[in-house]
Amino acid sequence: MTDMRVTQTAPTDGEPARRRERVGPGGDPIAQGDPTGTSTGPETGVPPVPRGDVVLDCGWGRLVFGQTFHDPAAVADVLRSETAGSRDICIYLRDPHVLVSRLPDELFIDPSLTYRLPLRGERAPDPAGDLPPGLRIRPLRDTADADVVNRIYASNGMVTSPVDVLVANAATARFLHLVAESSTGEIVGTITGVDHVEVFDDPENGASLWCLTVDFNHAPPGTGQALLSELAARLTDRGRAYVDLSVLAENDGAIRLYERLGFYRTATLCVKRKNPINERLFLPALPDGYDRLNPYARIVADEAMRRGIRVEVTDPEWGELRLTTGGRTILTRESLSELTSAVAMSRCDDKRVTRRILAEAGLRVPRGRTALGDDTDTAFLTDAGAVVVKPARGEQGNGITVGVRTTDALHTAVELARRYCPDVLIEELCTGEDLRVIVIGHEVVAAAVRRPASIVGDGRHDIAELIERQSRRRAAATGGESRIPVDDMTREVIAEAGHGLHDVLPEGTVLAVRRTANLHTGGTIHDVTADLHPEIAEACVTASRALDIPVTGLDLLVDSPDRPGHVFIEANERPGLANHEPQPTAERFVDLLFPGTRAPQRLWSPAGAASSTA
Repeated sequence: MTDMRVTQTAPTDGEPARRRERVGPGGDPIAQGDPTGTSTGPETGVPPVPRGDVVLDCGWGRLVFGQTFHDPAAVADVLRSETAGSRDICIYLRDPHVLVSRLPDELFIDPSLTYRLPLRGERAPDPAGDLPPGLRIRPLRDTADADVVNRIYASNGMVTSPVDVLVANAATARFLHLVAESSTGEIVGTITGVDHVEVFDDPENGASLWCLTVDFNHAPPGTGQALLSELAARLTDRGRAYVDLSVLAENDGAIRLYERLGFYRTATLCVKRKNPINERLFLPALPDGYDRLNPYARIVADEAMRRGIRVEVTDPEWGELRLTTGGRTILTRESLSELTSAVAMSRCDDKRVTRRILAEAGLRVPRGRTALGDDTDTAFLTDAGAVVVKPARGEQGNGITVGVRTTDALHTAVELARRYCPDVLIEELCTGEDLRVIVIGHEVVAAAVRRPASIVGDGRHDIAELIERQSRRRAAATGGESRIPVDDMTREVIAEAGHGLHDVLPEGTVLAVRRTANLHTGGTIHDVTADLHPEIAEACVTASRALDIPVTGLDLLVDSPDRPGHVFIEANERPGLANHEPQPTAERFVDLLFPGTRAPQRLWSPAGAASSTA
């Protein structure tokens, strides 16, 4: 295995040569933090440009020496190739704020302060003083040392490194991997220095400090300071001019120590990639009321905050948010936003209007009519054979009766529907799978088959007990949004299957207990986006354009999601985006609201031209 871990050109294959698994650089002698070293030039924070496009593999991640890059787009390419589970850091980049402003969805300015310790001149530190009793500082030597260092990293919430990388790096002049060893021979602290002259012939003759941390349970007081002093002494012996480090701005204890040792602030900033390890550094604090949001509003808030969009919870019970970035502010209620006009919303609100608009657009809808309460209703039932009765306005499956076949049942169903809306729609009963398609910005984003609530017999519990258990599971999985009601419809469906509530089903017997697949009444959802037939997808886009609605959940009955046969049932102006994981429904919704925050398809370059990300 070679110990060469410096590259002179930005990676082009999107993956570093080695996979790194755990989390890392951070911690300090006072408290767990992110004391990561950076090297700056004079007070401008930007040294003269040396050779290369230099990237140094440290094990826990890569150091990207920004001052060695002529093209900031190349820096973005390197950070985009960051390996999962690692933390890359770009230091000394000229105008880092400009690069971040071009790629705000991917990069951020690290909220740390950079400190410098001069190693020559009047401000240079005194020679290292006495070590704590029984402590000695020595180089990291072998895999046993590296294993202990990784345990200290992990105990302090830091990114660990492959032991072979630590050992190989320690054997080079580029790194000074030091450990503090107690009188018992136990390693109780560690520090890593990087010699910039050895890495890229730094014209500033500088160095930087990384991964300073100690075992807080066993290290004697002063261990961190002893490691710092020894590293400074060794770099001084090499003739280096200074050593830099960065520390989280709120780490007051570490900052006091560094200032006491002679470190002073510089103007250097670091750039990092927005990844799960770094989330606490770039995500804002949760807004008031966030914990009271339902899953459908929370998924939107999470995606907005991930992009740095300001989120205000204006009405948590209603799921209402105010989202702001730059000079643009949009109010949302779950997936409903100000971009949906009142006219478009009213077209979806009245199912009779929905079906008329879709039919006029050449789309297939069931035959239907408004209930008049006279013989014409019965005549329609006789002609259709079986019908669905539903409120013309309403949601969540309230007041819907499926499979009406007799005049008496029709009268009962119409009266039920009128409890929710005075206008009632009667439609012929169409068979097929219940399909929900999410269309955002007139593009299909997700599709899922919804199935009615069902139970599975176990040979011991009766149907009522099984429904209660399944209802509790659905409620827990959906934050209380989905429950199976034991009402007249449920009893009727069970009776049609030849059972009563207190019958015990044989083990393994599946029994549907609702006719409709509505998620709020215990239905389940199964992603079929990849299988959706192109003809159905095209019809859904046509429907969204006919309704002139930017976000909609279209309900269809289909022979199968991968076959073209379909009929439209209704359109929803506020579909539940949280029901369609792993499809990127929230991402596409926020793209629609704030197009400028969407992940760019091409990289920015200084001349304003785009360069390929391939």
